[in-house]
Amino acid sequence: MGRILAIDYGQKRVGIAVTDVNRIIATALTTVHAKDTISFLKDYLGKEIVDFFVVGKPRQMNNQDSNSVKFVEPFVKKLRKEFPGIPVERYDERFTSVIAAQTIIQAGIRKKDRRDKSLVDKVSAVLILQSFMEYIKNKRGDLQ
Repeated sequence: MGRILAIDYGQKRVGIAVTDVNRIIATALTTVHAKDTISFLKDYLGKEIVDFFVVGKPRQMNNQDSNSVKFVEPFVKKLRKEFPGIPVERYDERFTSVIAAQTIIQAGIRKKDRRDKSLVDKVSAVLILQSFMEYIKNKRGDLQ
């Protein structure tokens, strides 16, 4: 069984999170510059088995796509082209950045370290992945 890899795609930075091989725990992997995402994934997939990608789907409160979709959709298209054998799932990412920032504060991270915006991107990717894992578990009963 391969891992599930989640991507919180942003115009500048991309947060990446991954499950363990048993798909029990979601862990922050890294943050990369948006232009380096595909090459990072190629390197990562050379070392690890990934069964599918989960990419955050930016939505507004009224359930309509947010303005960020115009940046995310071309990335998803490229992701599918570069890795045709790996399915891409989309998952609602509303509030992940806000929740990530609150989580970082509650974790007691020093103010100086909280200025690192890549930390929010990584935590957001973990939140997307954890939420997706819960959704699949509740829907199907497992993550197989």
